[in-house]
Amino acid sequence: MGSLPPRAHLCLGQTATVLDVVIPVYNEEADLERCVRQVHEHLARTFPYGFRITIADNASTDRTPEVAARLDDAIDEVTAVRLEQKGRGRALRTVWSLSEAPVLAYMDVDLSTDLNALLPLVAPLISGHSDLAIGSRLSRSARVVRGPKREFISRTYNLILRGSLAARFSDAQCGFKAIRGDVAERLLPMVEDTGWFFDTELLVLAERAGLRIHEVPVDWVDDPNSTVHLVRTATDDLKGVWRVGRALATGALPLDRLARPFGDDPRDRELPGVPGGLARQLVGFCVVGGLSTLLYLGLYSLFRLGTGAQLANTVALLLSAMANTAANRRLTFGVRGRDRAVRHQAQGLVVFAIGLVLTSGSLAALDAASGPSSHGTELAVLVAANLAATVLRFLLFRAWVFPDRERRNAAENAAESAAEGAADAAAEDARGGAHGGARRHDQNHDFSRSTR
Repeated sequence: MGSLPPRAHLCLGQTATVLDVVIPVYNEEADLERCVRQVHEHLARTFPYGFRITIADNASTDRTPEVAARLDDAIDEVTAVRLEQKGRGRALRTVWSLSEAPVLAYMDVDLSTDLNALLPLVAPLISGHSDLAIGSRLSRSARVVRGPKREFISRTYNLILRGSLAARFSDAQCGFKAIRGDVAERLLPMVEDTGWFFDTELLVLAERAGLRIHEVPVDWVDDPNSTVHLVRTATDDLKGVWRVGRALATGALPLDRLARPFGDDPRDRELPGVPGGLARQLVGFCVVGGLSTLLYLGLYSLFRLGTGAQLANTVALLLSAMANTAANRRLTFGVRGRDRAVRHQAQGLVVFAIGLVLTSGSLAALDAASGPSSHGTELAVLVAANLAATVLRFLLFRAWVFPDRERRNAAENAAESAAEGAADAAAEDARGGAHGGARRHDQNHDFSRSTR
């Protein structure tokens, strides 16, 4: 599959159901009917397009399935789906994957979030401005009522995400999110988690792929009767952070499938006299370089405890150089996917060799000039040599390892592939449109009936 098409305003006149709101539940017989009727009343009064409310029952053992079936029969816009396995992420993936609505959303059954934020949540997706939208309890203009324990856990978790996965969104756990259907089609198969970490993994992958996430400040009141097990959920979340971080570091995820075509981002446009992306690349390179230098110094100090200065310098520089090349490839120069990754690492090793000559030569010159030196003096000389090598490294990366022409050609090829795929799909739809529509209607009817 090629890259995603450019974002555009949805053609709402061609779709009866524009918004599908999923309410995942597990043993919520007491609150389910009140929640569904309140959401239905709000949407019928404020939402100007067709909508559906889908109750996703996660293997409840109480009377929740009966309540859901009764609401399904009583309200035309309500559908009940029964899953025999627990997991909020599993429920959302199942229902969203089956839905044909162009905008998909979900909210928690306790209705902690004020429903007045629902229309601002989905409007940027309808207009084509954004790919995903989330409610944020940590925005400055959000109004939140909750205890200090949950406040501490929420803020700590989001700090962990910022520090470990470089997440820029403010609130990963708020149960109030929406996504465009075309984005969900590509993104959901990449998300492994089936529980509470599903939201975080979805957002991290979307952000790393360059998709736009819109945040809406919400009014939120804590539910004192929440059944979420905080310690177990926090443990599972940390395991998920480690798994996703490792996958991103090794390039195991095909995030290029989520990329928008070249030119959709105005920062990619060429302006006379302005080098393309130079300012952004400089900032990214400096950040990656600073972190790489800290990694290098730490490794050098560690290896220096058991070996000589030259060997410690070589090993530390090699490991930090490989990490530096991978980080600059993705974060600074925007090269996604595994294409030419081995070649880029090989070119990065050539750049590493130049840095090795500079730093090793500096150590040799220090030893020849003053004999054996203190550890602090060695580090100072290495820092100065690395600063000189950094300037040369950026120039080589920009002009040789990751040239603009290569990134542009790759993006244009991806856009051409996406256009050809879209044309083929349109021709196929034209040949079997009527029969395909009838089959989809029958499949949805059979699924809804079989899951009650």
